[in-house]
Amino acid sequence: MVTKHLIRLSKSNISKNEIQEVKNVLEIGFLGMGQKVKIFEERLTKFFSREAICFNSGTAAIHVALQACGIGKGDEVLVPSITYVATFQAISASGAKPVCCDINENNLHISLSDIKKKITSRTKAIVPVHIAGYSENLGEIYKFAKKKKLRVIEDAAHAFGSRYKKKLIGSFGDIACFSFDGIKNITTGEGGCLVTKDKKVIQNSKDIRLLGVKNDSIKRYSGHRSWIGDVEQQGWRYHMSDINAAIGIAQLKRFKNLSKKRKILCKSYDKKFKEIKKINFFKIDYKSVCPHIYIIKITNLKKRELFRKKLLNIGIQTGIHYFPNYKYKMFKVSNKNFPNTEKIYREIITLPLHPELNEKSIKYISDKVINLSKKSIFYK
Repeated sequence: MVTKHLIRLSKSNISKNEIQEVKNVLEIGFLGMGQKVKIFEERLTKFFSREAICFNSGTAAIHVALQACGIGKGDEVLVPSITYVATFQAISASGAKPVCCDINENNLHISLSDIKKKITSRTKAIVPVHIAGYSENLGEIYKFAKKKKLRVIEDAAHAFGSRYKKKLIGSFGDIACFSFDGIKNITTGEGGCLVTKDKKVIQNSKDIRLLGVKNDSIKRYSGHRSWIGDVEQQGWRYHMSDINAAIGIAQLKRFKNLSKKRKILCKSYDKKFKEIKKINFFKIDYKSVCPHIYIIKITNLKKRELFRKKLLNIGIQTGIHYFPNYKYKMFKVSNKNFPNTEKIYREIITLPLHPELNEKSIKYISDKVINLSKKSIFYK
């Protein structure tokens, strides 16, 4: 029996500021892509010191990024086994084949050694995933990609506000794609963005998101649309609305405080689990990283679903980030090629993390997890 007082795994954090911004849009009566999207993009561009353009999801941003780079049918894209299926679906939607790579055992990120095994003459890009909001081997990925003349499209859905070697993710490198769905580091309700210095990719992406109608973004920003124009490539209805952008504008103003709260909560988890041998957490420098989720690994855990059920029965919702993509029917390949994933996947659990939690919540969650981890029933 689940308790009435559920500590949710994740949760949107909305204030009166977001509500007022949306109310303003509703009162104006223009709900599509317009002035608010332009303002939000300008503020994101200032945030990253690189041009940013918005979409209706982070998945759409990755799909469009691939297409804008000329990647499609017959091409291959290297991607880690542990990521949300959206990453794989964005690649397959472009017509390219997602090539699943194993992960590093110590950080869940794509394995460079496995990349080297799986690259072929058809490989056109690597999509590293900044799971939990950080990346330890991004520099090595870029070095390898440059040598092999590959595009790098970062799935930075978890990493808004994080830094790599003191540089803001999205402010350097090739292309970075972010998600703004309801539970991300900042939200627009649903949405995402693409950030790059590649002007050709920017222009192509602006057209692709509006059904391929050339230069329609300029019209939309001013509340108009192109009734007469040209279409030169396949496009999609992927643009962001002013309602979503309005939420994002308010969230961006609050991001410093939202980020600070996430970091405090994760540090509290780390402190509680530090001396517990059975429970491992990923060593993250929260001076540089804005964490999206908090993952633990319980050594030799055999009955994870029972463990999660016990937590849920006492009011603690948990998650699993993520189901290995090579196990899905659509992307299925032999699990023999993923020894690290096979070892780690069975032992990982994601604990609640969102700005509405407090120190008392973290203590309650941590104490219950620690107590359960001592019971032999979960290791048989």
